[in-house]
Amino acid sequence: MKLNEICFVKKRRQPIILNNVLIEDFAAEGKSLARVDGKVLFIESTIPGDIVDVQLTKNKKDWAEGFPINFITLSKDRVTPFCEHFEICGGCQWQMLPYEQQLLFKQKQVTDNLTRIGKIELPEILPITAADEIRYYRNKLEYTFATKRFIPDNEFTALRKQNLPVNNEGSFGGFHAKGVFDKVVAINKCHLQQEPTNDVRNAITEFCISNNYPFYDIKNHTGWLRNIMVRIATTGDWMINIMLGFEDEKMRTHLLDFVLAKFPSITSLLYTINTKVNDSIYDLTPITYFGKGYIEEKLGDYKFMISPKSFFQTNSKQAEKLYNITKDFAELTGKETVYDLYCGTGSIGIFISKHAKKIIGVETIHEAIEDAEKNAQLNNIQHAHFFAGDVIKICNDNFFATHGKPDVIITDPPRAGMHQTLTNKLLDIAAPTIVYVSCNPATQARDLALLDEKYRVTKIQPVDMFPHTHHIENVVQLKLR
Repeated sequence: MKLNEICFVKKRRQPIILNNVLIEDFAAEGKSLARVDGKVLFIESTIPGDIVDVQLTKNKKDWAEGFPINFITLSKDRVTPFCEHFEICGGCQWQMLPYEQQLLFKQKQVTDNLTRIGKIELPEILPITAADEIRYYRNKLEYTFATKRFIPDNEFTALRKQNLPVNNEGSFGGFHAKGVFDKVVAINKCHLQQEPTNDVRNAITEFCISNNYPFYDIKNHTGWLRNIMVRIATTGDWMINIMLGFEDEKMRTHLLDFVLAKFPSITSLLYTINTKVNDSIYDLTPITYFGKGYIEEKLGDYKFMISPKSFFQTNSKQAEKLYNITKDFAELTGKETVYDLYCGTGSIGIFISKHAKKIIGVETIHEAIEDAEKNAQLNNIQHAHFFAGDVIKICNDNFFATHGKPDVIITDPPRAGMHQTLTNKLLDIAAPTIVYVSCNPATQARDLALLDEKYRVTKIQPVDMFPHTHHIENVVQLKLR
């Protein structure tokens, strides 16, 4: 079908299907790119070299989005995914790519974002820092329990061909299905976190089924067993937090005692009663049933307490590389006052602390600042100070008079990047050096364009924190003009 026929077809509300589309390149957010009759197509679940039939989901004047409904020719670059749940659970989107190819495309993603969005003068981008371990690298995973299972298209089709009933109801443990809020992909084995993560999830699933303990109905908000979070540290500590839909002391004690007996190497076992509609636990109180209630992780020479609600980089070994790059870009001599914005639990500031005169951490989340203060005490660091609140309001003349103006600013914002009021504030502060750590090169590029008024970009270093996904971290050094 030609694209000039699409308008006619669209009026009849029929699906728009394009045949024999050659995938040419990678685009942002894990999608690939093709061109048909001068229009750019963004297509998921494909890689360059694939030839596919595509069904469009969006159709604009100059671009369109879609998904493959038939693979005519597979790219020569494809490899066999190692996970049985590939393309079903929604994670690890690039398992079909050799790791070396993944790195090339991530490097390209950083280059494209900084040049096309930032449109500022850039130095040569350093080669991406690869991960040494590309499986079992996550220190944290969360699983969901539900009464409905997501059925993949191939299984659904096979059942219908055999005239067998399609029944997705039962009790299942796994991950939320992509684009479906009330069903989970039932997981046998996930390769993102080392064992006993799969053993824990499967054991809890089987135990609750055998005891007729009700799994949570995500749509109707009924049921008991909701979620578990597993955190495993390189120190050997590991934590399980089990989220329950309501309190039932008999069932709860039965389950927790079973988990402790089944997995005696657990160092912290907690539970959280969540009667809310959403799964967030940040406004809830996890209760320690066994152990310290937290785990300790080590990065470089420093220890970090990680509580159930703490934010911490989910790839500990790559986090150490990321923080070393950040420290190198800060170019510290031991005389500098460093402001660590979006400091979270203080991990970056503490990691670089012995190379600076003073660390000032600022973070809007009060609980994170409490953790940062504990981590400073844990490492006997006296010259790191942490403040809860909005940096725009905190960093005023009186604050600078008390704590000193920054020689170096480190900023590590969320995916949305920095608010323009903060970039304006950084321009007013005019610290000699800024180190910008980003998990989203697109919003980073936007912010760099705003900072270009007073700063020039002097170093750029991508870091792969999450193999087999399209996510990428990027560290940029800026110097005052």
